[in-house]
Amino acid sequence: MAPRSPAQAAQTRQRIIEATSALLTEGGPEALSTRAICAAAGVQPPTIYRLFGDKQGLIDAVAAHGMEVYLAGRPEPDTDADPIEALRLGWDEHVGFGLANAALYVVVFGTPRSHRPSPTARATVAPLAARIHNIAQAGKLRVSEHLAVEMVFASGCGTVLTLLATPEDERDLTLSDAAREAVLAAITVGTPRPIQPGIASTAIALRAMLDTTDALTSEESALMRAWLTRIAQTG
Repeated sequence: MAPRSPAQAAQTRQRIIEATSALLTEGGPEALSTRAICAAAGVQPPTIYRLFGDKQGLIDAVAAHGMEVYLAGRPEPDTDADPIEALRLGWDEHVGFGLANAALYVVVFGTPRSHRPSPTARATVAPLAARIHNIAQAGKLRVSEHLAVEMVFASGCGTVLTLLATPEDERDLTLSDAAREAVLAAITVGTPRPIQPGIASTAIALRAMLDTTDALTSEESALMRAWLTRIAQTG
């Protein structure tokens, strides 16, 4: 059989990546058996090993492709923006990406890999470090840049993975805001945007004390708890 040209190899590589991406989206990481990938892409197993080294190399390529597509659709960062607000925006974008690309996110950020983190996960650290550096240059960083990067990265990934592990109709998206502001308060000086006390915190306190009273019937208590939960989430 005549050797394939570089262009043909590139086309085959891209076809395998796209087929694997589709399997990942439809069936999650469990769908990525070598047999299923080969059937979807119309290739034999040796082709995967020749083009990607091994199955993990293919998964890394799929993750990199997914991240490239995501980054291509993002607007250019505003270099004049307040650096803390820029970090807030980066956090929100990261969480949004994770919730919109659950299977890919779990592969990149939620799969343990001994002493060999995902190349795509590593690649996301560089823009985060740049945003942290801008905060440091503005004189607003409370801890070392390295520690700040580690804290934001760990908190952001943990937030997304926690939300993904929760049924979609039960997710409390205020978790992301709360976690973001907590880590910002820990790493920056000045006055990060706080979670204001008020009706929401009052509702939370009252909800926590409902079990201490017998003034309500069980039906009334359940209804009150539902109302207080709604107020806490929107107040």
